[in-house]
Amino acid sequence: MANSHSSEGAGRELRRIVRINEEIKSVVSAAFKINLMAMNAIFLAKRAGQSALGFGVLSNELRRFATDLQRQMDTLREATYGSVSTVTVLVKQSRISRLLERARIEAQGQAKTLIQQLARSRDESTLARNDEQMAALNRRLTHMIADTAQLVELGSVLARSAKIEAAYGGGFSGSLMQVSSDFEKIIGEIQRSLESLTKHQSEDFLA
Repeated sequence: MANSHSSEGAGRELRRIVRINEEIKSVVSAAFKINLMAMNAIFLAKRAGQSALGFGVLSNELRRFATDLQRQMDTLREATYGSVSTVTVLVKQSRISRLLERARIEAQGQAKTLIQQLARSRDESTLARNDEQMAALNRRLTHMIADTAQLVELGSVLARSAKIEAAYGGGFSGSLMQVSSDFEKIIGEIQRSLESLTKHQSEDFLA
């Protein structure tokens, strides 16, 4: 019964990690777009001249934000790989436990008792160790997602500030306003992806 529970829990955890990785891909893609947009915005601000100086500074900060976000997502992806490794070990241990259970059923006398004792002690120590590893990884993921949310909030502030500065862009204000609106739109998409990430991460492991 415990082995079945572990296998089902491992399956749920793997599906959860897949969903998390899908959201990570979405954020990475959005960060890449922001990086390209920021480079174009910097070029546009230079063309606009002195009137778009503030917009150019903010665009450069948004480019740095995109780079930091991509780096954060890479680290988050590595953490999910650690979760996959732990779950894979859990699945293997579950298979071994099933083999021991089969051997216990077929064994006779003292051999049956020895196998039963081995299986019991092994299951207890293995489950405890895997639970500790999984809990540590999940805590790390939770903290990283929270840190990413703070970073994205900074990006949102930069995008709103760029929109304000765009109004002072003279003849280029229309183009600058469009770019800043695009910044806001993509960062909004990132925030929604992070909300989904938080939701998936809050799902209980082996619930």
